[in-house]
Amino acid sequence: MSLWSDNKCYWIALSGIKGIGNVTFKNLLSKFGDPENIFRASGSELSGVNGLRKETIQDIIKLRLENDPETELKKTEACGARIVTFNDPEYPEPLKQIHDPPMILYMKGVAIPQNKSFIAVVGSRNATHYGLKAAAEFGQGLARRGLGIVSGMALGIDAESHWGCIAGKGYTVAVLGNGIDVVYPSRNRRLYDKICENGTIVSEFPVGSSPSPPNFPQRNRIISGLARGVLVVEATKNSGSLITASLALDQGKDIFAVPGSIESYKSRGCHFLIKQGAMLVENADDIMEGLGMNYPGVTKGDTFVKKVLPEMDKMEKFIFEIIGDYPMHIDEIQKRSNIVPGELSGTLTKLELKGIVKQLPGKIFVK
Repeated sequence: MSLWSDNKCYWIALSGIKGIGNVTFKNLLSKFGDPENIFRASGSELSGVNGLRKETIQDIIKLRLENDPETELKKTEACGARIVTFNDPEYPEPLKQIHDPPMILYMKGVAIPQNKSFIAVVGSRNATHYGLKAAAEFGQGLARRGLGIVSGMALGIDAESHWGCIAGKGYTVAVLGNGIDVVYPSRNRRLYDKICENGTIVSEFPVGSSPSPPNFPQRNRIISGLARGVLVVEATKNSGSLITASLALDQGKDIFAVPGSIESYKSRGCHFLIKQGAMLVENADDIMEGLGMNYPGVTKGDTFVKKVLPEMDKMEKFIFEIIGDYPMHIDEIQKRSNIVPGELSGTLTKLELKGIVKQLPGKIFVK
């Protein structure tokens, strides 16, 4: 007699037993084929599985579960999501190749195409204007070359890479460090909804799980596991993005890094990776080249479409060239231009009105 009518309940039940991690779960599947068979097995049969302790065997036999599987399944379906198990045809093949693939994925949106190649894009949450712009350009450029973008939907680099991919009419996947029904950060609600329309939201955490700090390093292995390579756009040397890069190396993936200013501490992580052998990249074609995909026939010349600048007079062009990709204070602009403050302020105002430069709080300007 079956314990549950829906086979997914067995998967949920087994994942909810203490002492069964992804590796042990995978070992159990290798021996018994399906979680339902695991719950039908005897103690002696279970004892032959590597990594399974006596207490855990008793928990399986006596059904000591942390959550009710049927309730969890209903909660998942109620929020418009679905459960994809390791044996499901929809489960991403690249993820099966990592050391500890999640046995259960909560998904929302369309199914991830099995023949799609992805690049993981990671970087600082508190990114500079330069980093945000680079993330959007790479996201759109790679999308237009047929590659998908996978990231974590965090503020900063993550969000911009997702938006860039969407702008390039590409396919993007967001891997969450919380429950599939929790939008974190909340200000990314519009992005979450947009990805659900034409992409995929993924989580390994049960419905309602809060964004606990330990979850994020854990979810990073999924981000790198889904991708052929990892692009680090902007990161400090102690950034969590370098954890993702390290996981990717362990998984045999390629690492790409965007160089920044030698004066920007937010690019030191990227420069460190480049020194360690990561490929320095400036555009989507560099990544295609690194992956061995830049062969004849691949669409070229369709990278990020840069905004056409309005006409500028001589003074406006002079000031525009001084302002770089990194934010610059008006005092620094005045020092480099040697223009009297009144004339400089007037020129900056004209550039603002034309939409060419943007003023940030504290009299800081950026292109």
